[in-house]
Amino acid sequence: MPTVAPALIDRAERLAGRADRVALGIVGEPGSGKTTLTLALIAALEERGVAVAWLPMDGFHLGDGSLRSLGLVDRKGAIETFDGWGYAATLRRALTEVDHAVYVPGFERTLEQPIAADRRIAAGPALIVTEGNYLLDAEEPWAVARGLLAEVWFAETPQDLRRERLVARHVAFGKTPAEAEAWVAAVDEPNAERIRARRGVADLIVAD
Repeated sequence: MPTVAPALIDRAERLAGRADRVALGIVGEPGSGKTTLTLALIAALEERGVAVAWLPMDGFHLGDGSLRSLGLVDRKGAIETFDGWGYAATLRRALTEVDHAVYVPGFERTLEQPIAADRRIAAGPALIVTEGNYLLDAEEPWAVARGLLAEVWFAETPQDLRRERLVARHVAFGKTPAEAEAWVAAVDEPNAERIRARRGVADLIVAD
């Protein structure tokens, strides 16, 4: 697990102290390392005894059945292939339903499918760390979700390294190198441009 700068851990810990439930968003382009940052931050906070929970936006990917019905199978990962309203509603539940556990979906990369009730946010105080591509997008419902987040950090990685990671990820999960390169160019990069355009409204830039 990579290390996280102490200043980032301190900042997240201060956020956690604001209220019983506070949400921190970590956003970034595909391949930027936002999930790696999220998990390392959670581990570091837990070492300090901070109550923390993970709510991955990837759990709100539309399943393949819905994507087929919408004609979006070849666009998986684009903003229209997520249940944004469901994400915003679940984030609100995680912030307000403190007296009982809240179960939230995860995402299985081997299957490339969301998994219902895959993660449990226990009752009681917690910093909710949520990460995903579109947390800073200006369109609804993403703007609604942004309003629920105390801060949003932008995970930034050099573009060549980010694209290299993306191609390697697609190959690892079954695409040929040529298919991976084509998918990155046709799908991931337009998504990345949209995400990168909102970089300036993040509360903090976290460089890889």
